[in-house]
Amino acid sequence: MSKAGHLAVSRFGMGPGPGEVAAAARDPRTWALAQLSAPASPSARFDDLPTGKAAARSFTRFVRGPRGDADARLPESARALYLREAVARTAAQVEGASPLVERLVAFWSNHFTVSIQRMVVLPLAGAFEREAIRPHVRGCFRDMLLAVARHPAMLLYLDQAQSAGPGSMAALRRGRGINENLAREVLELHTLGVEGGYSQDDVAAFARILTGWSIAREGEPDPGSFLFRARAHEPGEKVLLGRRIAEAGEDEAVAALDMLARHPSTARNVATRMAAHFVADDPPPALVGALARTFMESDGDLAALAATLLRHEASWSSPQAKLKTPNEFVVSALRAAGIVPEDQRIVGALRILGQMPFAAPSPAGWPDRAEHWIGPEAIMRRATWAMALAARIAEAQRPEAFIERALGEATGAATRLWMPRAASASDAIALILASPEFQRR
Repeated sequence: MSKAGHLAVSRFGMGPGPGEVAAAARDPRTWALAQLSAPASPSARFDDLPTGKAAARSFTRFVRGPRGDADARLPESARALYLREAVARTAAQVEGASPLVERLVAFWSNHFTVSIQRMVVLPLAGAFEREAIRPHVRGCFRDMLLAVARHPAMLLYLDQAQSAGPGSMAALRRGRGINENLAREVLELHTLGVEGGYSQDDVAAFARILTGWSIAREGEPDPGSFLFRARAHEPGEKVLLGRRIAEAGEDEAVAALDMLARHPSTARNVATRMAAHFVADDPPPALVGALARTFMESDGDLAALAATLLRHEASWSSPQAKLKTPNEFVVSALRAAGIVPEDQRIVGALRILGQMPFAAPSPAGWPDRAEHWIGPEAIMRRATWAMALAARIAEAQRPEAFIERALGEATGAATRLWMPRAASASDAIALILASPEFQRR
């Protein structure tokens, strides 16, 4: 495998998988760009998983308290559903026919994080990614933003389902209060960015605009689905980023999200985060600028944004600049080994390595810089897992063939020197997996 081919499948895919290395090596850019226009092919792994509405209908009756905290009696079936979702998601990343799409799903899912750190999200996180993220990664940013904000997982994760305007009927009669979590995270993380030019007054105004966005409960029509509660909505005109938004109920938030999706600060924030994820912790300014321009000129067309990323020279001129996260390391190792996870042991492995699926520590998502993943203990855990995987596959994998499939011409001189000197085939494969060139993309 050529260096360019390895860079393509590692940076813009999920690592070298069966059947794709030769195509990527021949023409890396064409290999990647073709996936942006290929017909969508959702993984069969998702076929028997419930919708977010069904999961919310089944489990939100266990939500108690003003913050939507999950009752200690959240049933074991919620955890079982989470494990099924996590295994299916990892398997889709390993065996997916469009690895670029899988990487885009992972990127956008992290951008719009919901986390099982809030227990009520446990049975909903997988459905959130499948319904709010996956269908839109080659579509429009505005559509993804709206799907995210209306999904039960996000409404519960950031306490929006309980929010009521101070002047609303729900607040006046039931004493319910307003919650600013969703408003703040949409502005700070999802759209404008922390330096995007908004103020606390804008957070407060946006929170009032969002009041009433909730979830239908048992006994209401279509339980588990998005529901606008007019009695909880703050009446009156609001001002967001200097723009007056007339009283219009649910449509106020739709108009506000539309405005935020088209804002230049959103373009800059998204461009910076995408370039940092794919190319370098401190991305080239020229690449960030090109992505921001495409975002604005295409009205948030995410396929056009990804195409700009793939065509830009800076995306290819700094090979192996990014340290793989634990999830990326595990998935790329399984792809190289030709193993698809079939049970929940893969979730346990990712937990030990520090990146259990859908378990980011905060709404900011998983860290995307090397210093967060490169500590001595973290490196030791990676090496231990690599040795365990190598021992499992050593009988069926010749190290000489494995190194060509996993790294090819990207193999470093030290790895070439020491791999043949390993005491066993298992040790040789573990050395390949633990090598600096395999740990980076």
